[in-house]
Amino acid sequence: MAFLEMKNITKTFPGVVANDNVDFSVEKGEIHALLGENGAGKSTLMNILYGLYRHSSGEILLRGEAVDIKDPKAAIDLGIGMVHQHFMLIPALTAVENVILGMKNKQILDLNKSARELEELAAGYGMKIDPFAKVWQLSVGQQQRLEIIKALHRGAELLILDEPTAVLTPQEVGELFGMIRQLTAEGHTVIFITHKLAEVMEICDRCTVLRMGKLEATVNISDIKDKQELARLMVGRDVELTMDKEPPNLGESVLSVEGLNAKSNKGLSALNDVTFDLRRGEILGVAGVDGNGQSELIECLTGLRKVESGRVLIKGVEVENFCPRRILEQQVSHIPEDRHKSGMLKDMSIKENMILMSYYKKPYSKMGFLRWKWIAQHVTEICNSFSVKTPSIEEMAGKLSGGNQQKFVVGREIDRNPDLLIAMHPSRGLDIGATKYIQSRILEERNNGTAVLLVSTELDEVIELSDRIMVMYEGDIVGILDASEASREKIGAMMAGAAEEANSHSLCPASHLSAPVSMISRIL
Repeated sequence: MAFLEMKNITKTFPGVVANDNVDFSVEKGEIHALLGENGAGKSTLMNILYGLYRHSSGEILLRGEAVDIKDPKAAIDLGIGMVHQHFMLIPALTAVENVILGMKNKQILDLNKSARELEELAAGYGMKIDPFAKVWQLSVGQQQRLEIIKALHRGAELLILDEPTAVLTPQEVGELFGMIRQLTAEGHTVIFITHKLAEVMEICDRCTVLRMGKLEATVNISDIKDKQELARLMVGRDVELTMDKEPPNLGESVLSVEGLNAKSNKGLSALNDVTFDLRRGEILGVAGVDGNGQSELIECLTGLRKVESGRVLIKGVEVENFCPRRILEQQVSHIPEDRHKSGMLKDMSIKENMILMSYYKKPYSKMGFLRWKWIAQHVTEICNSFSVKTPSIEEMAGKLSGGNQQKFVVGREIDRNPDLLIAMHPSRGLDIGATKYIQSRILEERNNGTAVLLVSTELDEVIELSDRIMVMYEGDIVGILDASEASREKIGAMMAGAAEEANSHSLCPASHLSAPVSMISRIL
């Protein structure tokens, strides 16, 4: 008897069958991967299990008994916890306040006692946390582990982790995997939703694959030969997992940054005399542990953050502290770090989101009037080109899966024919097929003479796509090296602050000539 059985689950939305007669079962104490392309129905199935959606037909059995999960409270009472891709924490509250929020307690609230319980529970999983720290002060990795601790504090035996590594650094992924292994060793069960096939091969026991809302297969990971076989199950065809990259055909400078300094949201120094140059026809990758100045750098370049000092030149025009529209009008496209915060509006349609950057210009408008017929045709073409799965371009953007939201944002920015493409985590949340397609389009832009600034915490993506790689640590450029000389070990050491000495292009602040060995080993 399986610990969890979901039998003949069907879920329909207007115009869409999200889950079509799906059978899904999980054994107690296992790590079970749930795979599928963007829009395959993974999140819908798990939202049904967690009580966020009601299934149209089918039944759910937990520990052999039929259960009615009508809302998340019912799921929590049954010992089911879910850590969403976009965290459900309240930034203005402390860690302990987030953990106890919504819990019933007939006694007088003792916050100090709850804080001690939180610390003890976190310490049991190798996590040190200040229970009175505000959530906004925690790193992304700490926030995610806090979500897990919150679920465990509420008695979760079954944990659903939705894209748990999408926003984590290599170091944090290792720490999360250690925590997951400990959980299953203690008898907990984990459902692991991901697009990263290497992670499935590394940590999971079994895997269920959904395709177009239907069950494709459930397999033992020990029976899977390689990532290619998993990819074939997901998309129904062979997926080329390596990229053919021609040598760059370099042109004139498009982006020149000189002595750039900026502060963080906390008023501390975030960028320290950052200097680099980017030319037409090349991809400059930016690597670094999240929080070392990459976000502030991109915000300065796109007009979203004040430059304290230094210069930013785009095609020879000095643009530091220009408003975002003036910078974008220099033929700059920006794929943002957080699509919800600065890439799209969830309560507007896909069609409306697609024209946000260009609605006031030809051919989108004529004599002040929007050309809706042409816009509809053009937006449909972009959605088809980037395989955005939606019943209609009139659909509200917030109703799409995260991967489909990312695809239409990337499609919109590439469609603007930029001279400078600033791409931050362009493949975040995308399935393997979509990831390779987006990467191929970025390479195509580079081959057509676009200058590309690529920021990613995925080292494999940075190494595979970049012509040069710039590594940042604590707001400094530790070094810039040619991709041909790059390796995970070398970049990992530089991400921890160790200077790259051999490369003549390196910029090596004296204060970062060494790094803690433990930090380097965790990154690798």
